[in-house]
Amino acid sequence: MHALLRAYEGRAAATGGSGRDPVNLPMIRHWCEAMGDTSPAYRGPAATAPPTMLQAWTMGGLSGHPAGTGRSAAYDEMFALLDGAGCTSVVATDCEQEYLRPLRPGDRITFDTVIESVSPRKTTALGTGYFVTTRTDVHAEGELAGTHRFRILKYRPARRNEDAERKAPARPRPVVNRDNAGFWAGVAEHRLLIQRCTDCASLRFPWLPGCNTCGGAEWDTVEASGEGTVFSHVVMHHPPFPAFAPDGDGGPYAVALVELAEGVRIVSNVIGVPYDRVRVGMPVHLEFLVADPELELPVFRASESG
Repeated sequence: MHALLRAYEGRAAATGGSGRDPVNLPMIRHWCEAMGDTSPAYRGPAATAPPTMLQAWTMGGLSGHPAGTGRSAAYDEMFALLDGAGCTSVVATDCEQEYLRPLRPGDRITFDTVIESVSPRKTTALGTGYFVTTRTDVHAEGELAGTHRFRILKYRPARRNEDAERKAPARPRPVVNRDNAGFWAGVAEHRLLIQRCTDCASLRFPWLPGCNTCGGAEWDTVEASGEGTVFSHVVMHHPPFPAFAPDGDGGPYAVALVELAEGVRIVSNVIGVPYDRVRVGMPVHLEFLVADPELELPVFRASESG
């Protein structure tokens, strides 16, 4: 099977792609606002686009790219081969980007995608399958500006253990390390702590080992009041994950970027209203959710009237 799949390495996954729009300041502004990036390099007459926007300029949106610039026949053949072998599920695993020149407003984007590699068969917790890596070369005005490697696992789902299925699903554990242990210690005490640089007094969240405003290494904390508003949000429809829903149906559920009264932002769930009632600007307040006997999490409750 691996030999059959390797025959597709080096073949085009998509050709002749072009950006729906030139690189432009409105999209750069929206990106920076969503990411909270205030760098002056992305504003004004000499602005460049944030390098991490590389893939954004190649995306076709809901309507897709024009006819003739989509996935290649080779790519569809390879997927059909994997589907026929029982590898009917897919999950994105990681991506790598390389930046070769800045993108500036007005640059017109073209791109081509190649099937770069297919791994030998691998067994994971999800199931057994193959990692497929594609490489997209992004050009600006005909000049190579960067590359974007995207890796997926196309796999046959593992058989589920019936006893495990009957157990209550657990929320994923947060990664606790030396840089954020103080934050989680505060959560255990039902306190939402924000780092404050002792050199310039800038507040920062999430927790970082140093100040991203002045570079200072020393800090203390302030406790958030718990009041905030929904700055942005998404509704998660898939994959369903029962641990995220009180009724066990796995979703949909709302995930929001909440702007706290102190000015910093935190990603969390919005509870108290149906997922389709969550709105930008909606007032919310902090609560602590007991997810299971070993895990409490900060969440934000809204009201229908809000």
